[in-house]
Amino acid sequence: MARLTLWEALAEVPDPREPRGKRHPLTAILGLTVVATPAGMKGLAAIAQFGRDHGPALAHALGFRRAKTPAKASLSKLFRRLDIDAFEAALSRWLSARQEDGWQAVALDGKTPRGSADGDTPGVHLLTAFVPSAAAVLRQLRVDAKTNEHKAALRLLGVLPSQGKVVTGDAMFTHRDVAEQIRQGGGDDVLIAEDNQPELKAQTEEALHGDADFSPLPASA
Repeated sequence: MARLTLWEALAEVPDPREPRGKRHPLTAILGLTVVATPAGMKGLAAIAQFGRDHGPALAHALGFRRAKTPAKASLSKLFRRLDIDAFEAALSRWLSARQEDGWQAVALDGKTPRGSADGDTPGVHLLTAFVPSAAAVLRQLRVDAKTNEHKAALRLLGVLPSQGKVVTGDAMFTHRDVAEQIRQGGGDDVLIAEDNQPELKAQTEEALHGDADFSPLPASA
């Protein structure tokens, strides 16, 4: 069975625009964004310039019906209305299809992207599921101020393909319900037990006592 292509995944994203007056196919615009972002284009102006710099050849390869790719204003108007969750889900399905047989590990990690803060407004905090072997984010969720990474992790795990995978995370995610959800999804977990979890740490050391491959970290580590 043929694997899901990027264009097939992007075609599943709902188009928020009215049919009348469309100048560019949605898949072509999203494709331009997907191509330009890994090339270091971090804003809409940079993405628009990337398209213009690469000319008609790139435009036609991406499926644009015109020789020119959209300007910043057109991109801004579209992305203010686009279902971003659907866009990210489409990319996740594409990445999952391409990496289905090629990766075994996914790492949970929370980060606040540089530049996401605006004056007194705090930066956007994201919880990501990162695939090291693919050097790509499989899925991400915004962590609202009213919740925390633990609760966000449970939501994220609910949509991750964890069957046969190893899910890793730091001590922030070392909770019984997180481990149980990973196991219920058919995966295994590698989570960290720190000194502020003395009972769990003691149980782990006792279970591994005498194992030649187990060497506890020194207290100063």
